[in-house]
This record gives sequence, C-alpha cells and structure tokens, in this order.
Amino acid sequence: MDKKSSHTEQLQKIDIFEVKTKSDLRKFIYLPAQVHKDHKNWVPSIYMDDWEFFDPKKNKSFQFCDTTLLLAIRANKVVGRIMGIIHHKYNESHNENNARFAFFETWDDQEVASALLSAVENWAKERKMDRLVGPLAFSDKDPQGLLIEGFTEPPVISSNCNFPYQTALVEQNGYVKEVDCVVYQINIPNPIPAFYTEIQERAILRNPGLKVLEFTSRRKVKPYIHPVLHLLNETFTEIFGFIPFTDAEMDDFANRYLFLINPRFIKIIVNEQNRVIAFVIGMSDIGDGIRKAKGKLIPFGIFKIFAAARKSKQLVLLLGGIDPAYRGKGLDVMMGVRMLESAWKLGKTTIDSHLELETNTKIRAEMEILGGKVYKRFRIFGKELR
Repeated sequence: MDKKSSHTEQLQKIDIFEVKTKSDLRKFIYLPAQVHKDHKNWVPSIYMDDWEFFDPKKNKSFQFCDTTLLLAIRANKVVGRIMGIIHHKYNESHNENNARFAFFETWDDQEVASALLSAVENWAKERKMDRLVGPLAFSDKDPQGLLIEGFTEPPVISSNCNFPYQTALVEQNGYVKEVDCVVYQINIPNPIPAFYTEIQERAILRNPGLKVLEFTSRRKVKPYIHPVLHLLNETFTEIFGFIPFTDAEMDDFANRYLFLINPRFIKIIVNEQNRVIAFVIGMSDIGDGIRKAKGKLIPFGIFKIFAAARKSKQLVLLLGGIDPAYRGKGLDVMMGVRMLESAWKLGKTTIDSHLELETNTKIRAEMEILGGKVYKRFRIFGKELR
C-alpha cells in the first residue's frame, strides 16, 4: 500500500462492531496473525484452544462475567480488536467495582486504539463500573499485562507478546501503571549448590511423615488434579487477578494443559494422610513448536509441538503453592531440588519463572538466591471512569 492510499484509509471512519457470529469470532481470533506477520518473536495461539476459550458454552468463566468482544473496522478491513470483561465474582470478593480489557490488538494507529478503548470504557460506564484495568482476562491464569521490558526475548505459553508501540497507545488514552509483573530467567546449576541440598536434607529429616511424589505418566497425575487446584484456591487468595477454580473449571484447565506437560515436571508433597500440601508444575517451552505448527494442532501440529518440547532448553514454571500450615519448613526446597534434577536430566539449561507480582518479595528472593535475573516485565494498566 502506498503512502497516499494509506493516508486516505486513515481518514476513513472507524466502526466498532460487537462479535456476534462465528465469522466475526474467526476475524477476532486470527487478527493477531496479521498484526504480527513480521514480528520475529511472536508465537500464535493454539487456535483450537482459542475457539473453546471464547465460547461461553465451553468456557465456564463466562458464567460469572459480563463480556463483550469488539472489532474495529475501517474501509471494510478489520484493524483492531479488544475484549471487555466485568468479573462479578472477583469484584464481590475483593470489594471492587472494576471492568477489564484484554486481548487488545491493533497496528500502530492511535485513532483505532482510542476507538477500541473508548468503546470498552463506555460499555463499562453503562454498567456502572468505576475503573477499567488491563490487559487482564478472566484470571491471572490467562495472559496479562503488556510487555514493557524484554522485547528481544520470545514469549512463553500464557503470556502476551506485543510491540513496544502498544504500551504508548494505551498510555496516550490516560492509562497509568496498576501493577507490574516480572519474569526471572534462572540458569540451571549443575551440580545443585550445596546450600540448597543441605536445606533439602534438613527439611526431609524434620518432616519424616511427608513424601515427595514424582510421576512418569499423566494417568497417575489425574487423581491429584482436583486436590492440587483446591490447594491453589487456598494459597492464591491474595494474588492480583486470581479467582478460585470451580470443579468444572479445574477439568477445563486440566484438559487445556495436561496433555502438553511432561509429568516429570510435576512435583507434589503429601502428608501422612496422603493430603496434598504442596506442589509445583512446570512445562517445556513449546513456543517454537507452536510457531512451526502455525497454531494448528491438527493434523500434524501436535507432533511439532511435542518435538519442540523435547528439544527445548528452557523449563517454564506454571504454578506452585504450599499449604500455609506447612510454610517455612523447607518444602519449597524439597520440591525445587527435585525439579532442578529432572530439568537437568531432560536437557534443560534455563528456567522461566513465569509472571510474578513485583510486590511478591518472598518468591522474588527465592528466584534471586538461585541466581535468577529479571529478563521480562509486564505492566497492567488502570484508568478511572468517573
């Protein structure tokens, strides 16, 4: 497109449409592939997952939320998208009256960005909301925040990938920092530092009734899915954006991720009554496989993803938690040493911590003890609507 036609297009009216049909949803889901066509680090979604995620009949999170999916159209071309969410369950439990925006995509075009954000703001105002925050979807388990540091690094699963201009587009609409999340990268030590193994040995001696469970098959993991996620519900209550899983959402989450996770990267501690009291879950970085599969699992994409998982040198930490009654007893080290050992045996050389709140000083200190360095930073923004 030459400069003259591009300028003419920019002068044309922008229309904002709500996604109503399957055809509209297809445009919404596949727009990022056009925006990021020349983005070297971008990894597409797993599109089969997207179709289920945005389907209220399949994604149980819609039951607790008001939502809107919007497309920006100019000159009969889709030029942007955004989702608006009001999570009533979260608002009630946190005494908030906030709406959220998520899945915001557009080219470097302030007019389009402003039209999309204004549309969600007006939608939220009509529903008597006080503030709009985002990018934040149904919970902290979905991609959140805009990348503001680490643009040369490829994204990992369940994290956003954006151009630097997207932050400016949001800020120019009056949004300011709500909170940052940081991501650490840790070089896997070999051998494991002596001080870490000494803590592990003391923890084992002081907790003789506890057992670390390790797995070699997904079938053996399945009985622990609900107990692990129930513990997550108990331990993540103060995490920004977290909303407890329902039993149905636990099944959805397991179906979404379990087939991608090598069971050797799941460590669980049980007590004398075989009750789950601690866990950590990691997975191989599969971004390269998703990229090669172009986001499609069928017919052969899944094999490219599995191959990438085997070849990947990076382990991504997804979830972890410890029962409050057992904190300070070295359980984190008991699991951590086992995870480091498994990672090294399977050819991993680095660990991605996934997103940690910048205010979570305890977890951040543990990452830094292992030599972790912040290599990415994501920002969630907020704006007053009244």
